[in-house]
Amino acid sequence: MENFILTISFLLIGLLLQRLPQLPQDAAQTLNLFVIYVSLPALVLLKVPQLEFSRELLVPALMPWGMLAVSALAVLLLARALAWSREITGTLLLLVPLGNTSFLGIPMVNAFFGEEGIPYALIYDQFGSFLALATYGSLVVAIYGSQGEKPSWRTVARKIATFPPFLALILALALALGPDPAAIPAPVTALLASLAATLVPVVMIAVGLQLSLRLNREVLAPMGLGLAIKLCLAPLLALLAVQALGLEGLAARVAVFEAGMPPMVSAGALAVVAGLSPKLTAAMVGLGILLSFVTLPLLFQLL
Repeated sequence: MENFILTISFLLIGLLLQRLPQLPQDAAQTLNLFVIYVSLPALVLLKVPQLEFSRELLVPALMPWGMLAVSALAVLLLARALAWSREITGTLLLLVPLGNTSFLGIPMVNAFFGEEGIPYALIYDQFGSFLALATYGSLVVAIYGSQGEKPSWRTVARKIATFPPFLALILALALALGPDPAAIPAPVTALLASLAATLVPVVMIAVGLQLSLRLNREVLAPMGLGLAIKLCLAPLLALLAVQALGLEGLAARVAVFEAGMPPMVSAGALAVVAGLSPKLTAAMVGLGILLSFVTLPLLFQLL
């Protein structure tokens, strides 16, 4: 509970900072870049080598792809039944399957499961959500987008290969699979721990700085259905799946919890750049984050 209160407090600080005229307009983006290039890679290098490799790691690695398939199918069926426009359909195909499993997911996993759950959240995010954003997200933009160049597979591969947290994950896995996973010198470990500790406050303050709630009647129905799938249906299906397969342990619980994260902020930015529905995007991302502070504690009680 203490970690959860701290997480909300950081979010509120970000909301209050929105009112400061002295704060640069790109402050949130600067904080996000710090997280991508410093905090998250440090956390990956610190936590992943501590993993004990077993079959249970397949759960957080494969769960996001199962959730993507189910969520995308649900959106396509609803789009056909309700005759949604291409812009609405494309927006929901980005924001419903892709969850905020890094910027919001890692702080929330830390708040509810403690540091022991973070490595599994990192696996879920890097092998699932991030790769899905780069591959599936690019495919959706190519099909439904109206702006920007159509991404080639070479461009997608280059983005993946140069993404700092992903590079850190490859290095961390190499260390974990090496003869001595604890071979990182103590001063380096101390440095990584200090940098990794900045992730939760910096991320949540940045989320607070960017949080906006813009509801529009035109998007109420698709927004409501999209968030119902993302915050309720997807995690419940994930929970039923792990129970049906007899999967237990922290890895399975974290994977189900991550499946209930609200829409990914980066996917929202991609939707806007692609010329999809900006009103629906803003409403899905903003309201999704707010509602997740209610749905995630409820989901945790089911685990």
